[in-house]
Amino acid sequence: MGVYLSTPKTEKLSEDGENDQLKFGLSSMQGWRASMEDAHSALLDLDKDTSFFGVFDGHGGKVVAKFCSKYLHREVLKSEGYAAGDLGTAVHRAFFRMDEMMRGQRGWRELQALGDKMNQFTGMIEGLIWSPRGSDSNVQHDDWAFEEGPHSDFSGPTCGCTACVAILRNSKLVVANAGDSRCVISRNGQAYNLSRDHKPELEAERERILKAGGYIQMGRVNGTINLSRAIGDMEFKQNKFLSPDKQMLTANPDINTVELCEDDDFLVLACDGIWDCMSSQQLVDFIHEHINTESSLSAVCEKVLDRCLAPSTLGGEGCDNMTMILVQFKKPIYHGNDGSAGEQSADKNANADEQSATEDKNAGARGQSPGDMEGL
Repeated sequence: MGVYLSTPKTEKLSEDGENDQLKFGLSSMQGWRASMEDAHSALLDLDKDTSFFGVFDGHGGKVVAKFCSKYLHREVLKSEGYAAGDLGTAVHRAFFRMDEMMRGQRGWRELQALGDKMNQFTGMIEGLIWSPRGSDSNVQHDDWAFEEGPHSDFSGPTCGCTACVAILRNSKLVVANAGDSRCVISRNGQAYNLSRDHKPELEAERERILKAGGYIQMGRVNGTINLSRAIGDMEFKQNKFLSPDKQMLTANPDINTVELCEDDDFLVLACDGIWDCMSSQQLVDFIHEHINTESSLSAVCEKVLDRCLAPSTLGGEGCDNMTMILVQFKKPIYHGNDGSAGEQSADKNANADEQSATEDKNAGARGQSPGDMEGL
């Protein structure tokens, strides 16, 4: 449930940007929550051909979400997979890398520096004492060397975050997700989920949790957390006989690769503060209703946040932090050297999914869309 304020904080952090291939708008709002634990990334030019967007919904604190916002895209960019053009492998590795980087003295120091004012001050002192000379966490090619210090055996944070990331390169879209933030694409006005909400009651998730020695109580892993995948939350990842992807809670992301086509309208990434209040199709319909009348894409996002904000905390829904990124594709979509084949494949798969996808317009809030197109 969390701690609620007596009145919601409705001030919004909003941003817009565009390049030759797309434009985006985003907005985030603390709402009724006592603190803001969401974070996001929006980089139009990760490199000259690639854009990166991500939403990170923190729980138990904000530092892991902020850490991912700061570092996840850097780990994607510096990976061998990225250099070889394998975006899926690059982002998959980067998710696990977040857990690795948050351990030890260096991880402790970075998390302290990203914390609240009291922790930030403490982190500054520790950083001055224990930071290697010339170290700069903002340097892109930081090799994250081991540091000696009083927190060298730090096993990682007990708080965590979801992560839902979209990487666009020409007509290729790669979506990586761990947790219950969600990525949705609008194709000819129809909503298709490009990610799956990771909940403990899903059969595959339940099986992994039980095999790792955990249990599910009231829809929560070990009666505590209502997610089955997340970055951080290291107390659930301590089984030394299991690999990171087999732990009861894992950062292992689902990877979905899509070839964009001319029927694709826009992409949405949002935390569950949005999806608790609107289904995928309801949000897509709302955006189509306002995207051509608002002055910017961030203004559309702001209207969504206002639409979802609850009038009181009695019901629970509409009381969470809210973050939403809206990415609109410019036409014609640039396909690079092999776009025609990719477009044909995308159209074929979209037609195959069309019949089941139409059912989503009647789905209730928080429902997963029957128009999922994993592997499209």
